Amino acid sequence: MENIARWLVIGGIVLILIGGGVYLASRFGIPIGRLPGDIRIEGKNGSFYFPIVSSILISVILTVVLNLIVRFLNK
Repeated sequence: MENIARWLVIGGIVLILIGGGVYLASRFGIPIGRLPGDIRIEGKNGSFYFPIVSSILISVILTVVLNLIVRFLNK
């Protein structure tokens, strides 16, 4: 049970950090979700938006950060 609790706390801290990063990115004008390569289609009856480049960028950043955290915790 202690391992589950530890991972839940770590996951919560990571989510808080991600939320803070997104908040700061929006405050400083970093265009997450509006990068070149994000797909946006607008029509008469609706619109479609798929932030593919933003998703890839966030995935790479999270992979690096989580790998650093795991390596730090294993030492």
